[in-house]
Amino acid sequence: MNPKIYFDHNATAPVKKPVMDAMICALKLCGNASSMHSSGRNARKLIEQSRDRVATLIKTTPEQVIFTSGGTEANNLVIDGINRDHCLISAIEHDSILQTDKLHQKISVNESGCVELGTLEKLLRVKDSPNIVSVMLANNETGVIQPIEEIVRLSQPFDTFVHTDAIQACGKVNLDWGILGVDALSLSAHKIGGPQGVGALILNKKFDLDAHFFGGGQERSYRPGTENVPGIVGFGLAAELAADLDRNKGIELLRNELECKILKIAPNAVIHGQQSQRIPNTSCISMPGVLAETQIMKFDLAGIMVSAGSACSSGKVQNSHVLRAMGVKESEASSAIRVSLGYNNTIDEIDYFVKQWKKISDVVGSGNLREVA
Repeated sequence: MNPKIYFDHNATAPVKKPVMDAMICALKLCGNASSMHSSGRNARKLIEQSRDRVATLIKTTPEQVIFTSGGTEANNLVIDGINRDHCLISAIEHDSILQTDKLHQKISVNESGCVELGTLEKLLRVKDSPNIVSVMLANNETGVIQPIEEIVRLSQPFDTFVHTDAIQACGKVNLDWGILGVDALSLSAHKIGGPQGVGALILNKKFDLDAHFFGGGQERSYRPGTENVPGIVGFGLAAELAADLDRNKGIELLRNELECKILKIAPNAVIHGQQSQRIPNTSCISMPGVLAETQIMKFDLAGIMVSAGSACSSGKVQNSHVLRAMGVKESEASSAIRVSLGYNNTIDEIDYFVKQWKKISDVVGSGNLREVA
């Protein structure tokens, strides 16, 4: 029987056991956090404790944390809710930014997947009215880290509101609100070992947003409706646990070992974004001559779960807009998969993956592969 190996942590990470236990305890609590009686106050206490934990993770104040149903809602809320007419976004953003209603222009990226700061500066100078700039901190497909601090520095003279989608970066790199200097930042619980269906927008208190929903005063009226107490509790504990970045060193060693072994047996394989600074768990690899969809099915049959880019496209395998923006050839883009590791992966799993990678490439693809050492 094949093993079950999960290499798709960027899509969603396994919920950590302490998080599950905390959520079960919260589920046993009956009380609406808006009620004034003791049960309601107990629910409110759990929410505010979780707000403190999320704020602590990114070194900001709890008052700036707005809980949402996830990263997509957080991104939508800030882009469509901020009172600015024009939005400058990187060409490699997640669809929850790209598909908002706000008029936008795309900031190009170079072949290594980094935003071209010269292009951003030119776009900033063109518009007379204040802009929004939204650039993700770490790309969900390639793992490439963007120069957010420099983007903030360039934007400041133009009275620009700067937002970063930090969903993939959270728990993988140090997040410091003061150092980043952004005006808003999006997070999602299920990328860091928390539950699906809860996230947060961190918003500078000097700004106001137009709400998407109406009918209550929860979350400063930006996200009205009865709070998801168990989900928020799980998010809060996951955020506290995510502050321990030391385990990422081992994950990065595994990722680097995987890439080294793939390139050893297949020198014509391509690791996208390898020349840039990346989050430690992510590798985007093109297997010459084999479509990504075929690879995903073959790996799944071998017990390995990987993906092709973002998992937010209704299960469809499409050529990556991220790789297209990087100027990657169509043949390479169509054969790219994403391997995203987590704290529970092992070197034995890496070796098994490389063995299966070679088998798929030998049988389906082309390219003179050398024997695995």
